[in-house]
Amino acid sequence: MTNVFFGSTGLEANEAAIKLARKFGHDRGIERPEIVVYEKAFHGRSIATLSATGNEKVQKGFGPLVEGFIRVPLNDIDALRKATDGNRNVVAVFFETIQGEGGINQMRADYLQKVRELCDAKNWLLMIDEVQCGMGRTGKWFAHQWAGIVPDVMPLAKGLGSGVPIGAVVAGPKAAHIFQPGNHGTTFGGNPLAMRAGVETLRIMEEDGLLENASRVGAHLRGTLARELGALKGVVEIRGQGLMIGVELDRNCGVLTQRAADAGLLISVTADTVIRLLPPLIVTEKQADDIVAILAPLVKGFLAE
Repeated sequence: MTNVFFGSTGLEANEAAIKLARKFGHDRGIERPEIVVYEKAFHGRSIATLSATGNEKVQKGFGPLVEGFIRVPLNDIDALRKATDGNRNVVAVFFETIQGEGGINQMRADYLQKVRELCDAKNWLLMIDEVQCGMGRTGKWFAHQWAGIVPDVMPLAKGLGSGVPIGAVVAGPKAAHIFQPGNHGTTFGGNPLAMRAGVETLRIMEEDGLLENASRVGAHLRGTLARELGALKGVVEIRGQGLMIGVELDRNCGVLTQRAADAGLLISVTADTVIRLLPPLIVTEKQADDIVAILAPLVKGFLAE
């Protein structure tokens, strides 16, 4: 049994996932359910999703935040076990397989498998935010599939509607029954335009082989970036998967956003020091080369200043 709850945005999808986890706890007699979340995470800007987010800069000015979140570092199973040991209020673990706003930080496959095992052993929900790293961006439909695991709850949005606002929460057998009629709703959720956009997006992605394209062109783009920038002093790391790529520098590089735009390239800078590249899934190798041809001189010039 699988249920899908539709909303209007990724923020709504993540908010619904948090509500679902809280309801899961209350149904088990837990009065104050707690959810494990991660350092540098970003799940949205509503009060609950902002509270789950691990970025003090975006949280500033909006307190008091919602209680009930336990924050742990990435890829450290011992830290997760220590933070939850003996705590009967824990009901779920919630994370992005690849953190987007946090700086293109990847969860290791072996770590994801251990978290899945821990959730099974503790009867917790495994909730994976695939709003940014899902929908083919990494070369598979969902980024967690690279680790061979299956979540209990999975928020989706962004690429699901090809620009039409849509959000969804996929709930597997462990969570599909939690929301009952009247427990959750959304003004524009499930509207005919958004649903049609979602169906057409899935159809086109399959027919045009966009997952394979994301893998192939993404590998080409990362390789070209590594060749042009990897040896430069000031470049910390080039990382990512598929068409979700980060170039980390050793200093704040926010000025590159406008410089790149002036040169005809749209990028973003996350976590102050990471150039985030999220090209469309239809990008070609030639266009990937064009990206590097614009970006590399900008980075080299910036680091030489």
